Amino acid sequence: MQRPGKIICVGRNYAAHAKELGNDVPKEPLLFFKPPTSVISAGTPIELPPGSGRVDFEGEIGVVIGATLRRVDEATARAGIRSLIAANDVSSRDWQNNDGQWARAKGCDTFLPLGQEAPVPADLDAVTVVTRHNGVEKQRATGADMVFKIPFLLAHISKYMTLEPGDLLLTGTPAGVAQLAPGDTVEVELVGLSSVKNPVAAGR
Repeated sequence: MQRPGKIICVGRNYAAHAKELGNDVPKEPLLFFKPPTSVISAGTPIELPPGSGRVDFEGEIGVVIGATLRRVDEATARAGIRSLIAANDVSSRDWQNNDGQWARAKGCDTFLPLGQEAPVPADLDAVTVVTRHNGVEKQRATGADMVFKIPFLLAHISKYMTLEPGDLLLTGTPAGVAQLAPGDTVEVELVGLSSVKNPVAAGR
């Protein structure tokens, strides 16, 4: 896909992932942004930035917007989805913990591998996201496991900012995140829909 106009992300949207990092589940969606310049395609190396002590993979269900959504209800939001896409919200964990904002931790170049767009299935709760690290499955969850489901997230976000065609929503990562090292490979798959696989390299 072309670079999104904006990329809105949801933090701690799977209870088990919040727990594994020692965090509580938020009472309402925890939102942050990634810049469009973080986007890469399959096969492009994820570069580990100098100065970060730990960079993790985070496999996610990505939602591509297909209609202008402003202060809409959940049904309208659901109808406004263009496609789903496999996404990897690569994150510098030490910078995330140290910085008051997550712009640096989440926004580095190469920190958002995206797969191919896929048609929207009838049942969003049944979509399964799987992450494999060096060929070993580390994450598996479905849309049903989310604290806040996809239509609710879109409707909620549309209260505060207009979602436009081509914008991207990242819906949060399940438990099982782990550190990346040069020479690794990481693959995120929306089973039967979309996938993205990338090597990992040391950044300069």
